[in-house]
Amino acid sequence: MRKLSGFSLIEILIVVAIVAILSAIAVPAYTDYVRRGAVVEAFGLMGDFRVRMEQFYQDSTSTPRSYANAGACGATLPSATTRFTFACVMDTTGGAPPGQSYTLTATGVGPLSAFRFTINEANTRRTTGMPSDWGAAPVNCWVRAKGGVC
Repeated sequence: MRKLSGFSLIEILIVVAIVAILSAIAVPAYTDYVRRGAVVEAFGLMGDFRVRMEQFYQDSTSTPRSYANAGACGATLPSATTRFTFACVMDTTGGAPPGQSYTLTATGVGPLSAFRFTINEANTRRTTGMPSDWGAAPVNCWVRAKGGVC
């Protein structure tokens, strides 16, 4: 009599169940990890824009500031990426002198569309939109992880 070798149906089902349990834990953790890595891209580009705006203000000698040749906010906006788009608005209601108050907004694209971050001339950083599992917006900082971690 020949002995058959291989896996029984029960053994295969046990392996499938273990893989399913591990996947149920790993996929959400990995997705969150990717989100945390993606939002940092926006923070870097927004911080760079703020520095360029300060340089623009230092170099500009007209009062009020003239933006006719330099774009809506003076410095060139960060280039849109595959994850975020950027917009800058001059703010006439802020506490800064006319022509010196702005708000830069980064808005998420695709899977990051729930994210929205802002920064202004006073370096006030706000999270005005984020996924509900990360917390409630608005928050007076740039949220970097679930639970409203800044």
